[in-house]
Amino acid sequence: MEEEFASRVSLTSKSGLNAIYPSRDPEMISFTGGFPDASLFPNQELADSFQIAVTNQKSPLQYQVGEESAELRSKIVDLLNADGTATCANQIMMTQGAQQGLDLVAKLVINKGDGLVVEGPTYIGALAAFDAYEPNYFSVSMEDDGMNLTELKRMLIQNSIKLIYTIPDFQNPTGIVMSLEKRQQLIELANRYDVLILEDAPYRWLRYEGEPLPTLKSMDTQNRVIQLGSFSKILAPGLRLGWLSAGGQVFNRLQELKAGADLETSNIMIQTVNAYLSKYSLSNHLEKLRKSYRIKRDAMMKAMQQYMPNNVSYTKPQGGFFTWITVPENIDLESIQTKQLKPSFHVMVIPSTNLFPDKSHKNGARVSFSSVSLSQIDLGVQRLGNGLSDGYQKQSI
Repeated sequence: MEEEFASRVSLTSKSGLNAIYPSRDPEMISFTGGFPDASLFPNQELADSFQIAVTNQKSPLQYQVGEESAELRSKIVDLLNADGTATCANQIMMTQGAQQGLDLVAKLVINKGDGLVVEGPTYIGALAAFDAYEPNYFSVSMEDDGMNLTELKRMLIQNSIKLIYTIPDFQNPTGIVMSLEKRQQLIELANRYDVLILEDAPYRWLRYEGEPLPTLKSMDTQNRVIQLGSFSKILAPGLRLGWLSAGGQVFNRLQELKAGADLETSNIMIQTVNAYLSKYSLSNHLEKLRKSYRIKRDAMMKAMQQYMPNNVSYTKPQGGFFTWITVPENIDLESIQTKQLKPSFHVMVIPSTNLFPDKSHKNGARVSFSSVSLSQIDLGVQRLGNGLSDGYQKQSI
């Protein structure tokens, strides 16, 4: 039966995405999933908002033929405008989380063999979405201030590129922020070489220090930037509610593709979030999130400094959910996790193997601090440091 499946099945099954889900080992401390802290979900407020959606809306459980999201799209426009990204409601499309946006954009743009630029490393879920369309990947290395644009320019000159995928704010998995200068240069390169940009921005409002930089979408003058946003990280992932912002024919074609995929995003979830934004203060909630995650970020940085071996480097994120560790090039972190970290030290990270499209990078890992407690951060990083030291010794024997 296996041979009857489409080729995309085997491609996406090799993404490694299942590695982000929790272990059944009760002793395990997992830094794998980029999950929000469930204790920060506004449970009562969302319950009240759901009740409003069910009782106050006309036919809330019926098909809405595209009109269900008008009020919420208007509120999202207000949020984006306040953030410096001018847009309008007829350029906003609701999606089943930002993940659906990744799939729709790839479906729109990528034919088999088309050039797709991603950051190296990049979001594992994006690769899982893109793999189904069999692109020709080009991986641009990350620097302290974002993707290496010298590499990118060379790729654009030498190859036919259809799409550039980037996470400019608190990049998943490194936590790096793209500098203002690089944002400007990236827009210029896209204009010059006639390329679309997919800007993924799930962590943008989770900044713990420093000043916000303008979005790529706000700099776009040629409808080249498609921006994704999500309520998963700032309200709750179980809502499965995100949005896509684009202009011109790109937006129209994406709407057609979405209609073929699911007809419409859940009306009851749309009305619930709309009621929440009408009744409660999102800015107050975001400040609560930032305060809590800032404490966890600081605890992670303190533990890294205290417990990591001297030959391990790590990023110091200004926001988001992740830090990125790098070990010497001759060390295989995936092997160390399989042989030492999981069975002996009961700690897990996301090794870099599945965070690059060519799966050849072995000496890095994503470490998430968002969904673990402060005590788990301290103990887990201590285990991680001890496990790495043990793994080094065994690999060098």
